[in-house]
Amino acid sequence: MSYTSSAVAADVPLESSSSAVSWGAIVAGTLAATAITLIFILIGSGLGLTMVSPWSHDSSSLTTVGASAAIWLIVVQWVSAALGGYLTGRLRAKWVGIHTYEIFFRDTAHGFLAWALATVVVAGLLGSALSSVVSTGAQATATAVGAVGAAGAATAANAGDGSGGFSPAYFTDALLRPANAAAAPANQSAPGSQSNEAVSAEVSRILLNGVAAGELSADDRTYLDQLVASRTGLSEADAKARVDAVLKRIDDAKVAAQKAADTARKAASAVALFGALSLFVGAFIACVAAAIGGRQRDEDEERMALLQR
Repeated sequence: MSYTSSAVAADVPLESSSSAVSWGAIVAGTLAATAITLIFILIGSGLGLTMVSPWSHDSSSLTTVGASAAIWLIVVQWVSAALGGYLTGRLRAKWVGIHTYEIFFRDTAHGFLAWALATVVVAGLLGSALSSVVSTGAQATATAVGAVGAAGAATAANAGDGSGGFSPAYFTDALLRPANAAAAPANQSAPGSQSNEAVSAEVSRILLNGVAAGELSADDRTYLDQLVASRTGLSEADAKARVDAVLKRIDDAKVAAQKAADTARKAASAVALFGALSLFVGAFIACVAAAIGGRQRDEDEERMALLQR
């Protein structure tokens, strides 16, 4: 009975005491992938500088430069992942007495670990650049949302008081505004006789308040027409036409800024999504390369063993 128990115990496979992870091979593949990435990034930077020139006719467009940089970074990521994964597979220790399916899984896992470690190292070395790319979308969105708020902030800043961002300057102007911009009571100077700096500051506050509110109020518009007529000598109709033209230019500039911010937001979103997709593809390439490298290593060792016999 004891003999049978001993035989059964001898037939039970013992768990290996060695780890299935060959960290030496993983670190070696990581170092190779990181070095190749840095070298190729420097080469790409040099090639990118050749595309930019202070002379407009010799410089490539921003779209061309950006697309070229994105394609180059993707290629670099894939090439470094393939090299790192392949070296990891070739340098790992041979596993004996393991099914081929398990060997394939371990090879792909080693390639993935080498890719992951290299990605973390490169992200740490190039953290500022990656943070800049990721934050572009947030900055663009903040620009679009804050386009109106910036005008209000500028109004407060022009007021020059330290009241925590709120400025009563515009409302003070509205309270002290004469009924007719071309004439004023005897004890009050007409806007036409004020200094250019004072009138410009008042007009700026009116325009900024209109941008913040979305449109000029009827009182502001009437006063602005009268003020422009008194300062420029234009007729009331011509002054009104000039104000209309300036307000349209302000609206066009605001719309253009919002469109530019929205375009930057979409571009940043596309870069982030394509970057994530590129990383997934890089991980797959590293896994496949490690499996190929490991299989070639095992085949070479088997071939050498046959030759030695």
